[in-house]
Amino acid sequence: MKIAVTATGGSMSALVSERFGRCEYFLIVDSETMKFEPVSNSAINMMGGAGPEAARQISSRGAEVLLTGSVGFNAKSALEAAGIKIVTGFGGSMTVKEAVEKYLSENKS
Repeated sequence: MKIAVTATGGSMSALVSERFGRCEYFLIVDSETMKFEPVSNSAINMMGGAGPEAARQISSRGAEVLLTGSVGFNAKSALEAAGIKIVTGFGGSMTVKEAVEKYLSENKS
């Protein structure tokens, strides 16, 4: 499964960004191998529509789950339309690696 995580940098040791549409990076993490693709968020400086554009970016890379701090209304609608599961409440001093590990341990099949 591919998990998108909002991040302050392009590595697994970066902190989780609490804002979805205006985060600096998305890390697209393969939950089975923990290999990741850093994606610079091109929507970060948009005047409007950052959330839906950010949703398009992670959807186009096959993300099935999003881990972030919070998601705005328009972004939520776009993510739901793309079939991406939204999991909020991540952020603070948690790294991307810790967030993914926490999600996986709480959602074992």
